[in-house]
Amino acid sequence: MHGYELRKRLNLMLGWGRLLSYGSLYPALKRLVRAGLITETTVSTTPVTRRPRIVYEVTEDGKLEFKRMMSDSGPAAWEDDTFDIRFAFFSRTDMEIRLRVLEGRRTRLQERLDRVQSDLSRTQKEVDRYAVELQRHGVESVEREVRWLSDLIDAERGRPADDAPPGDQPSTA
Repeated sequence: MHGYELRKRLNLMLGWGRLLSYGSLYPALKRLVRAGLITETTVSTTPVTRRPRIVYEVTEDGKLEFKRMMSDSGPAAWEDDTFDIRFAFFSRTDMEIRLRVLEGRRTRLQERLDRVQSDLSRTQKEVDRYAVELQRHGVESVEREVRWLSDLIDAERGRPADDAPPGDQPSTA
């Protein structure tokens, strides 16, 4: 694909919350070319006045590196910066790895939620109502993601969300 098409597809895959700019795409493509993970080919276009397009293609080494990266289920796979991208490619990931990543993400968010809820209860009297509303919004967003992750984990395990053991239910405090 050429850069414009690649950016368009990635933005479609990742959704509106994570738009990829050309300023980050092209330097990343250049790094991948230097690492031998993709190749670039200049393709002439018609009419002659248009600039030639550069088409990128994944190499065998790039496919192996992608597979290696997608098999990593450690803490880096659960983080905010990488989880969305990993999730976008879950269909190419083994079920056990998907479960470890989903469970790790849920645990990380539950820890964050517990911390934020504790801070919220301590600081509610010290901050104005807009700051409290922003904190409340953050808590609700994390609670929603924890429920979503729990539903995904249940689906991966092949059981309906309503049949989850009580310990798997996210807190709604």
